[in-house]
Amino acid sequence: MSKQTTNLYMRFPVVRRIEHLLMLLSFITLGMTGLPQKYPTSSLGAFLLNILGGIETLRFIHHTAAIVMMLGTAYHILVMGYSVYVLRDQMSMLPTIQDAKDGIQALFYNLGFAKTYPQMGRYTFEEKLEYWAFVWGAAVMGATGFFMWNPITATQYLPGEFVPAAKAAHGGEAVLAVLAIIIWHIYGVHIKRLNKAMWTGTQTEEEMLYEHPLELADIKAGLADRRPDAATLRKRKMIYYPIAAIVTIGMLAGIFGFINTEETALTTITPLTETQIYSPQTPQP
Repeated sequence: MSKQTTNLYMRFPVVRRIEHLLMLLSFITLGMTGLPQKYPTSSLGAFLLNILGGIETLRFIHHTAAIVMMLGTAYHILVMGYSVYVLRDQMSMLPTIQDAKDGIQALFYNLGFAKTYPQMGRYTFEEKLEYWAFVWGAAVMGATGFFMWNPITATQYLPGEFVPAAKAAHGGEAVLAVLAIIIWHIYGVHIKRLNKAMWTGTQTEEEMLYEHPLELADIKAGLADRRPDAATLRKRKMIYYPIAAIVTIGMLAGIFGFINTEETALTTITPLTETQIYSPQTPQP
């Protein structure tokens, strides 16, 4: 009996998987250190505060994870620039009218009003929703995080009311992001149908046929991976690398300014061990 071979199709190269790992670790750390600061009186919040050694350690870990996420975002921008400009990959993550149609058809299918599930390409409408929700969340968390990290600098340009407003928005967006991952992402990627592509980089033909049939059709037709010749690649790299170096310096300078603009966080004061009682110098009758 001959052993049946399984065709594997590359979906995510190593650089993409590194991006995912950086964001995964930083997001989990931010959630585990941020929510206890929002809910310090809860049993879980108090437990995490105690096990991590107090609020100062919690803040330090939270800030470190935020820096990692900012670096991961910068890395993502550079990788995307290379993909779009040098390799001329299609910007498949951009939303289209077809995504809205696919979402409506998927809803009707789940309700029993449509006979077939929509056929989708490189990225499904759910994946695009997750991606752009993450982009929006990162922008909101970054802006509000700057207000909370550098309140004096921020209030030099905007009213002071923006600082407590940023704190409320930061905490609310954090809760929304954590719930979205737990309810939407974990179900869609790990429970509904286990998708290991972001870890292995590949998917089987059966998985591709189920999740990305239009992309599979393009691959088999030879339309999905049309790389430019070596000379064209070399010319584009000569243009892209200097620009990317300047952009990298600018992003690193921005991150450095973000975390070093000011030092305003209050440190925890050690409680007094002895209580001083007022004693008048003149005797009282």
